[in-house]
Amino acid sequence: MKIPVKPPKYDFKQLVTENIGISDIFQPTTAKGEYLHWDKLRHLAPPENLSSEQWWMVIKLARKAMYKYLPFNDKNGISFVLAMTDEILDKLHTIDRSAGHTIQSSSSILNTQMRDTYLIRSLIEEAITSSQLEGASTTRKVAKEMLRTKRKPRNLSEQMIYNNYQAMQFVREMKDEELTVKIILELHRILTKDTLENLKDVGRLRTTDDIHVWDNPSQILHTPPKAAELHERLERICQFANAMKIHDKFFIHPVIKAIILHFMLAYDHSFVDGNGRTARALFYWSMANQDYWLMEFISISKIIKLSPGKYAYAYLYTETDDNDMTYFIIYQLNVILQAIEKLYDYLNKQSQEIHETEKLLYSNSALRNKLNYRQIAIIKHALTHPNMQYKIQSHRQSHNVTYDTARTDLLNLVKYGLLLKQKIGKTFVFAAPADLKERITRIN
Repeated sequence: MKIPVKPPKYDFKQLVTENIGISDIFQPTTAKGEYLHWDKLRHLAPPENLSSEQWWMVIKLARKAMYKYLPFNDKNGISFVLAMTDEILDKLHTIDRSAGHTIQSSSSILNTQMRDTYLIRSLIEEAITSSQLEGASTTRKVAKEMLRTKRKPRNLSEQMIYNNYQAMQFVREMKDEELTVKIILELHRILTKDTLENLKDVGRLRTTDDIHVWDNPSQILHTPPKAAELHERLERICQFANAMKIHDKFFIHPVIKAIILHFMLAYDHSFVDGNGRTARALFYWSMANQDYWLMEFISISKIIKLSPGKYAYAYLYTETDDNDMTYFIIYQLNVILQAIEKLYDYLNKQSQEIHETEKLLYSNSALRNKLNYRQIAIIKHALTHPNMQYKIQSHRQSHNVTYDTARTDLLNLVKYGLLLKQKIGKTFVFAAPADLKERITRIN
């Protein structure tokens, strides 16, 4: 990864002495509304009669006029800043409408019967992709099988994913609690259990300064604050997280607050390992704590994993341009919006598929209104996965129901001839017949 070129030194007096007219271009973004770092801006054609450096000075002057100083400092004691641009306000408005506690929707996600099913799916998705971002390497199929059947992890990658799933459950349990250093340490302990070389580092702040974020063996991307500062910095993170929505000097939007927490925990690099996973889990805690309930059903790591380089650059742009966290804020807002969009696309697809399955089942008078949504979900899946095997434990885990309920669901499908009961070793499995569609139409 190439470290961004630092912006040139700017001297606002030059804008006066060089008699540069800036009234028409005095804005923090390009004409297209892009909040660009100098590393990208320098490759664009500047406005007429301006050099790239002069254009950058005008943009920086506009940004400086908007800067809000955040209650966090970098490792050198310099404040982080944020410019609340129109782009940010627009994205926040969209998120508020899509994921806030006042959301009104006819989406099936509001169906209380379906909520647990979708929630388990999202927790599994986030557990897998967040771990993969930190180096876990296993197939999604194997990881899902492990989590749904609750079997023990077999290797380091599976342990990371298992831990991440447990951490997301912990976040849900603690969402109504005030954040404390103890909670963050416990979150890290859950995330890194049985994965670190030194067991003493699990759930403990790092004690060494010999920690860096490397791109390769020869290039350091980030050197975090000293270990001696970490407890105080973590206390400040907790104070910020627990503060009222109105900051001492200005309003901080709840979503912005959650993103800042994400950034600062990763920036401080409080642990020898697992910082990214802890930071993303803390983001989820903050969103849930502030009533953005829909966030439980999305996976930000799934979006980040599509372009991990952009995630890294969002940090690097901030560090190389006057601690301007606006870059990371905009990036993370885009991630949230993409994740919400993918969720609604998934829900619409699921609703359509369930509707088609229900139509097929409803056409059979012997099955009409006799299958619950969990059984319909299995039939829907089985129609496109002939010979697929289902187990009581995985069905139970997928829908967050009791063992007896899951067993009854599957046995009733066997009774109707829609699944085949088989025994493999000591375990009963329920297989999808290849001629399932024909079986549905033949039942009378």
